[in-house]
Amino acid sequence: MISYANALLYAIPAFMVLVLLEVAYGHFVKNQKYRFFDTLSSLSSGVTNVLKDSLGLAIVLISYPYLSSKLAITEMSDSAVTWVVAFIAIDFAGYWNHRLSHHINIFWNQHVIHHSSEDFNLACALRQSISNVVGYTAVLLLPAALLGVPYSVIAVLGPLHLFGQFWYHTQHIGKLGWLEYILVTPSQHRVHHAINPEYIDKNLGQIFSVWDRLFGTFQEELDEVPPRYGVLKPARTYNPLWINFQHFYNLSVDAWHAERFVDKLRIWFMPTGWRPADVAARYERPIIEDVYTYERYDPKSGLLRKVVVFIQFLLAISLLFYFFAIFSDLENTERMLVGGLIFLMVMGYTSLMDGSKWALAFEALRVVYLVLIYLAYPSVFMALGLPYALLIGLSAVSVMATKWALTDE
Repeated sequence: MISYANALLYAIPAFMVLVLLEVAYGHFVKNQKYRFFDTLSSLSSGVTNVLKDSLGLAIVLISYPYLSSKLAITEMSDSAVTWVVAFIAIDFAGYWNHRLSHHINIFWNQHVIHHSSEDFNLACALRQSISNVVGYTAVLLLPAALLGVPYSVIAVLGPLHLFGQFWYHTQHIGKLGWLEYILVTPSQHRVHHAINPEYIDKNLGQIFSVWDRLFGTFQEELDEVPPRYGVLKPARTYNPLWINFQHFYNLSVDAWHAERFVDKLRIWFMPTGWRPADVAARYERPIIEDVYTYERYDPKSGLLRKVVVFIQFLLAISLLFYFFAIFSDLENTERMLVGGLIFLMVMGYTSLMDGSKWALAFEALRVVYLVLIYLAYPSVFMALGLPYALLIGLSAVSVMATKWALTDE
């Protein structure tokens, strides 16, 4: 986790700079692909994801080292060939994991946030899940385990493979000629994020496009079918917590209302969007019918709310970056407590973007949280090197600013 946190010290600023460059380019060519609150929602989803991953908040069903130690039929040395084989194996596993996420109800819950933005830009690449709390991807790396690819190679290439999926989340790059037959490109990934009937569940590859062509999930971007982005059952919120677990909540409600016990169980493992017939008949759930006429989520807000939200966002990002800079110096309990503080900050201002009264609740909860830490674990502030008075003072001011901003439309 320490190495992951150190990598984020470089990755986060790099991603931010690239997002800002795309914003500037869109402004320069008068073809802007960003909206203020949607962009902050994307960046904030990235914040919650890196917090969750750096704190190790997941249950691993089976680890790659264990699988490799039991099943390897040979052992690959640390050579260039090994690194190439490992990267291909990771990408192959990524394709099937991605395909599961699009086709099975319970797995869609861990991926829906990545598709929840109704814009398509570099920022939406950072919409990553916090609901993927059960680790099973080692099973999909079975080919690498059988070949005896060292875990050290997988551990290095895994994050690089993920970071390599960032660049193609853009509308400013057209088709790339012969590269379209080898790599996943912006054109192909625009198709993947689109909700047009022609494009749904297509182009599931992550780095190499050959898997889609091989397994029948490839779809070219068509000039006569301009992509529209989002999900067919829109989240209608900027709060990453609600987006992450909204599908899970809907599945739970449907399972509760289902009359047949077998439907209560199988709903989780049926194709994405499947609902028991009796539940669908009694409880209608709106779905986008015409992708070209639906209204994107864009709640009214005034300048004051935008200013308050942006300041709160900057404070959260600053604390996150500082947190990763001193990550190796903190104990596990201190990491968890600071992570919880940043999470509450994100919940507060993203709820404020919705104009929701939950914003005030999260802000008040943050003040209570800081008081409880001070009473139960005061050494965390010494470990952070930040005065308690500063943190509690900023939080109190944030409560007042949030209350004021909620009235601004």
